[in-house]
Amino acid sequence: ANERVGEMDRRVPVTIVTGFLGAGKTTLLNHILQSPAHGLKFAVVENEFGEVGVDDGVLKQSSEDQIVEMMNGCVCCTVRSDLVKVLKDLGSKRFSKFDAVIIETTGLADPAPVAQTFFVDDDIKVLYRLDGIVTVVDAAHAVQHLDEVKPEGVENEAVEQVAFADRILLNKVDLVDETVLGEVEKKIKAINSQAAVYRTQQSKIDPKLLLSIEAFSLERVVAMDPEFLDTDGEHEHDSTVTSVSFKFEGEVNINRLQTFIDGILVTKGKDLFRYKGLLAVVGMDHKFIFQGVHMLFQGGFDRDYPWKKGQPRECRFVFIGRNLDHDELKQGFLACKVNNKLRFKVGDPVLANVEKGFQRGKVIKLWDEGNPYRIRLDDGVEVWGPEDDDVYVKKAAK
Repeated sequence: ANERVGEMDRRVPVTIVTGFLGAGKTTLLNHILQSPAHGLKFAVVENEFGEVGVDDGVLKQSSEDQIVEMMNGCVCCTVRSDLVKVLKDLGSKRFSKFDAVIIETTGLADPAPVAQTFFVDDDIKVLYRLDGIVTVVDAAHAVQHLDEVKPEGVENEAVEQVAFADRILLNKVDLVDETVLGEVEKKIKAINSQAAVYRTQQSKIDPKLLLSIEAFSLERVVAMDPEFLDTDGEHEHDSTVTSVSFKFEGEVNINRLQTFIDGILVTKGKDLFRYKGLLAVVGMDHKFIFQGVHMLFQGGFDRDYPWKKGQPRECRFVFIGRNLDHDELKQGFLACKVNNKLRFKVGDPVLANVEKGFQRGKVIKLWDEGNPYRIRLDDGVEVWGPEDDDVYVKKAAK
């Protein structure tokens, strides 16, 4: 029962945004933060599964929103004590700083222990109320993840995320046909018949459907999971699923990176649940942001994210998947880094490898659109030299 019946509940409302890897959680969060409809100031708690964060660099918060990032763990278990500490720290200054809290969990999180935090810690119960759990479902890959058979004792996090949801966004509906959508919705309703399901593209939805909805029902959850309030209950992840993350200060050659990514997708696409990166590319003023799920890759230079003057140019990536070779991925990524000075300068005569073989030309620009060389051939045609090696560009006699 609500002990505050008859009086205004002044606790800060909390929305948990969950969903499997790559479903569109951060995209949804950006829509909410940018929307003028709600008029709210948020504190956002970001959780990344890995040691290097990417999402903090792509969240479009206003100057009044606060982002707190929790690294290297699943917010539902190993770092839950950190979550309590973050919430208490935020609560000490909440009245002047923000109106609501959004917690975005890693895609490998079971939302139950996260929700549990708001009912088993006395200080948290006084400061916050759980308003609702929003689950984002990737229509293109949902069946694959919901049907996955896990080892005995290991939870299927995708199923748990649907089961505990108060609102479900069936996202990326433009990538599949109506037959697939019907199958996904049937599976969702079989797991959770109570939650409202909204079909979305790019996670676009009216935030009013997700915020201040007072939808979380402790009674429903306890009926579904009698051990919900048992803080000592077991919670086991699939040990074959790991994350590998890496960062360095410096810049990459975009052509090498594309070759690296293409190779991974061909050989490991099925086992890659999620990958994302934020990169500095030589010669480019804007950040290159890429992300993907399995074989679906999306990336490009984002004009909303320029490198600011004096800001260290660095590269970060995170891969999450099954049976990943950490060293292979790190070495492959590091091989994309630009380390050496270019062999040629503007005005140097060179031989460029084009469709007809090597043709004579002259270097007219360095690092053009991410390519080491822009070359004007003797016949006037301009081409790029995508790599600084003899395969693409050779020294020509003067």
